[in-house]
Amino acid sequence: MEGTVKWFSKNKGFGFVDAGIDRDVFVHFSSIKGKGYRVLEQGDEITFDLMDSPKGPQAFNVKKVRQDELEPELA
Repeated sequence: MEGTVKWFSKNKGFGFVDAGIDRDVFVHFSSIKGKGYRVLEQGDEITFDLMDSPKGPQAFNVKKVRQDELEPELA
């Protein structure tokens, strides 16, 4: 799936994503792919796997979409 980060707390290590479904999707820092300090910023475009949890939809295998992949340069 694809979505846009609505908000993400660096202090708490979690946030929510708008994925165009009826509920916001929870995302935890441990689900973000990459090394080192893993955070998301409001407005980041991401791809992820969606799983249902007892508290609602949750994002796993989260990857940021690089901006140059979203907006190819025009010649």
